[in-house]
Amino acid sequence: MSYSLPGKTFYDELPNPVTANITQWSAVRSDVNVSFASDNVRYPKEQVPLVSSDEWATMAWKGKKIHTQILVWTKKDIPAGKYTGSVTVNAGEEFVLRISLDVAVHILPSSSEWKFDLDLWQNPDPVAKVHGVELWSDEHYRLMRPYYEMLAGAGQKSITAFIIDQPWGPDIIYHRNPTFIKWSRKKDGSWSYDYTVFDKYVEFVMSCGIDQRINCYSMITWDLNFIYFDEAKGDTVSVFAKPGSQAYNELWEPMISNFTNHLKSKGWFEKTTIAMDERDMEGMIAVMALLKRVDTEWKTALAGGYHREIAMDIYDYCIIIHDKFDEDILEARRAAGLPTTFYTACGERRPNAFTFSPPAENVWIGWYAAAEGFTGYLRWAYNNWTEDVLRDTRYKTWPAGDCYQIYPGPRTSIRFEKLIEGIQDFEKIRILRNKFSSEGDIVKLDELNIVLSNFTQENLENIPAAEIVKKGKEFINRF
Repeated sequence: MSYSLPGKTFYDELPNPVTANITQWSAVRSDVNVSFASDNVRYPKEQVPLVSSDEWATMAWKGKKIHTQILVWTKKDIPAGKYTGSVTVNAGEEFVLRISLDVAVHILPSSSEWKFDLDLWQNPDPVAKVHGVELWSDEHYRLMRPYYEMLAGAGQKSITAFIIDQPWGPDIIYHRNPTFIKWSRKKDGSWSYDYTVFDKYVEFVMSCGIDQRINCYSMITWDLNFIYFDEAKGDTVSVFAKPGSQAYNELWEPMISNFTNHLKSKGWFEKTTIAMDERDMEGMIAVMALLKRVDTEWKTALAGGYHREIAMDIYDYCIIIHDKFDEDILEARRAAGLPTTFYTACGERRPNAFTFSPPAENVWIGWYAAAEGFTGYLRWAYNNWTEDVLRDTRYKTWPAGDCYQIYPGPRTSIRFEKLIEGIQDFEKIRILRNKFSSEGDIVKLDELNIVLSNFTQENLENIPAAEIVKKGKEFINRF
């Protein structure tokens, strides 16, 4: 319910399956309790309120966004020093919470200048469905803009583009993954490809501030079925084709040849990849061979397992967190300027970004990237909303919250903001490392490396992410 609009109910929460402790709740003497609390902790709904502090003190670089559910932006031109303020909460009665902010001399660049390679896959279809508008209509594009600008503000680098209908099959999400390119097989057996949606969508996302790469999904669908319109049948059909087979090559070579010419005409070829998700090495080799037959400059992307044999052939390589790049491969990829990232998905207990995950684990992500030498992080779903999106984040067998990081509105989430916090920490580490190196300060570099050495998956199994992150922040906040 709303205190500012008495009698107004926005939605009813689902029943809590966990029984509350009546004895503990009986000891609570006030209907309203207001306090600052750690945003690195996920508080169970049934937990009694803990009034721990009416004052919050923190440290920030200039240009950093700090979130307390209330977002605090520190301007880049603000003088360093201590600033104080207060937040008044009106909830039947008035509560005053005090804020103390210590602004450092360092300046955090704008998100468009961050080096961290963030890739949260976007899907336009849920935006249309949840808002009740026609897919690809002017209203759809108007509604999408704040979602994509919010993602750009987190430092997103890649546009997620679907070049075939349902690249992950029909049941991977509640809504659809619609193709941006209309494939049509004519009665004479030739092909035509309509890029109207693809072009408008890519231009739109670029206008929102996401413009470094166009990752196209996918030449290998999860069920190896490929959907197109057959003019002879007057209907949409689906064909099964295994990568490397004659049927596969006959399907894809005409398309890739046409697509290559189209991308070059738009000036997008250099920033475009054909992207695959968790496909095997045999399939990747077949795809790369086909692409190179069409144009030797084609790039590929893979989010999946580590294959040393092709690790230098993949432009944008993202490995599952429990895999490791060989050190020589990692160094070679970094030296070549290749996007080299890691990802978490539904199978990782920790770290992760589920609704039940400790929020600090999303901060840990940025630190882990810095510790391991990755250029960034990928997650498969920015906004694949479920049927009852504001009340129930579960979908089939996926863990709760696996399908999206933000909510319709757009509404941000604690876990999304904590991911940004970790990315900001990654940028701070990068800036400090460069500073220490340019000054020849080996002692501070060694201290930084010792701090980063604590960010391991093994430690995370035994030590809460909040504790590890706290120690890391204590170090970088000294400078």
